[in-house]
Amino acid sequence: MNEANAPTPSIDQAAARVRELEAMVSRAIIGQRDVIRETIVALIAGGHVLVEGLPGLGKTLLVRSLSKAVGGKFSRIQLTPDLMPSDVTGHAVFDMKEETFRIRRGPIFCNFLLGDEINRAPAKTQSALLEAMQEEQVTIEGKTYELEQPFLVMATQNPIEQEGTYPLPQAQLDRFLINVQISYPSEEEESEMIRQVTATSVGNQLDISSIEPILTPGDVLGLQRAAVQIEVDKAILDYIVRIVRTTRDWQGIETGAGPRAGIALLRCARAQALFNSNDFVTPDDVKSIAPAVLRHRVKLTADLEIEGYQPDDVLSEMLANVAAPRQ
Repeated sequence: MNEANAPTPSIDQAAARVRELEAMVSRAIIGQRDVIRETIVALIAGGHVLVEGLPGLGKTLLVRSLSKAVGGKFSRIQLTPDLMPSDVTGHAVFDMKEETFRIRRGPIFCNFLLGDEINRAPAKTQSALLEAMQEEQVTIEGKTYELEQPFLVMATQNPIEQEGTYPLPQAQLDRFLINVQISYPSEEEESEMIRQVTATSVGNQLDISSIEPILTPGDVLGLQRAAVQIEVDKAILDYIVRIVRTTRDWQGIETGAGPRAGIALLRCARAQALFNSNDFVTPDDVKSIAPAVLRHRVKLTADLEIEGYQPDDVLSEMLANVAAPRQ
């Protein structure tokens, strides 16, 4: 049987598999529970992740661990100012022996792609990557190639004030399903991390030997189908719309979220409900994932940015003031 046509699991079965996947990835990642869950939520919702965080906080380890746990193909692109679109998507090369052109596929042909420092790449290369993310296909020399499924891009972004960065336009930021913030680990987590790395390996190589393949790409597609079947009451849908529309006229937000944010919030809320073994979306499912969905889709006013406010500060206050439906 084709894995893509395999039976869709029940909600309880899917929830058990998702939590099993979370536990497996947590074997290699010390702490960062919210980061792991939000990344898996994006995978189940069929979207991509924009990661913001300082170097050395486990971004590569997270994607490698996730790809190994689902038996998927992993690729990494170090995005640099001289990177060309063909370095990402692939290009045609002339085969002297066969006297014909053949297609050499780029690193984007995988299940899990880590794009390091996306805002160091020039706009044309950024657009090529984001087009592939949106269309889930690549065109090389006029021929279209479908990307493997599931397909998850986890792109990291540097602070825009750093030299040599190209800020992503708001329209391109909007293509990412969620924005994950990776922070420093706690003191206990950092001690455990140092102990584990120095006890089992020479140097500082990332250790994913504890990760075992427990899912297949076909299993992930089944989990995605299960999430789509989770019911959404009209009151929940209205709640999502109110949240998105409130960002457009809330004090301190200069530019609010567009309609795509509502779609993304609904998709992620369904994936969040799946974690909780619910066959319907609750207000808590929406509210808990809303910051990750909205923080890169809103722009604060200049005075708040100068004062050091972050989008989460304003979103937290806003979400507390948007009336949730009674369960």
